[in-house]
Amino acid sequence: MRLLPNGDSAILAEFDSLDDVLAHFRALDAVRMYGVVDLIPAARTLLVCFDAETAHADDVRRWLVETPPMRADPAAGTEVVIEVRYDGPDLEEVGELSGLGVSGVIAAHTGQFWTVAFGGFAPGFAYLTGGDSRLHVPRRDSPRTSVPGGAVGLAGEFSGIYPRSSPGGWQLIGTTEQVLWQPDRTPPALLRPGATVRFEPL
Repeated sequence: MRLLPNGDSAILAEFDSLDDVLAHFRALDAVRMYGVVDLIPAARTLLVCFDAETAHADDVRRWLVETPPMRADPAAGTEVVIEVRYDGPDLEEVGELSGLGVSGVIAAHTGQFWTVAFGGFAPGFAYLTGGDSRLHVPRRDSPRTSVPGGAVGLAGEFSGIYPRSSPGGWQLIGTTEQVLWQPDRTPPALLRPGATVRFEPL
């Protein structure tokens, strides 16, 4: 872990892997220090935001270093079920790239739990990790200028759902009607870091 100051009220913790980020995020979120107002995980970093009037930076650093990481326990987290119609335009290609065929891709995508690693790209977009390694497929060589909201895709080690229409280069395998981002909902994002996601075929 490498700690870097980020202004007067935040510390950026750098890690070697996404697994390390998630393990520390789980632990820190479970025993959140007084004065810490937000924990924002990313692929290799964790941004810790705190109220400088109630928490001192040295105490936050000590809390970061001394809190032991916590490994995943799907049964302990919040579970979100996402119903998917596996009708994506890239489903057959993913079946060929993975060697699983269409039915194998669907079985692998729905056959285990995914974890919300972090958010980004667009409001409500969550990067899901922990899926079957056979589903690790590259992004499209030529991104689409418009991907419809609700599209379910794969790229590298991640799966994700486009919350609204936007450009994108992920391999699209299905669609869902779940609302990923709703500003008047608390919280607005359906998928938050640390949550467990299970896909169900329609």
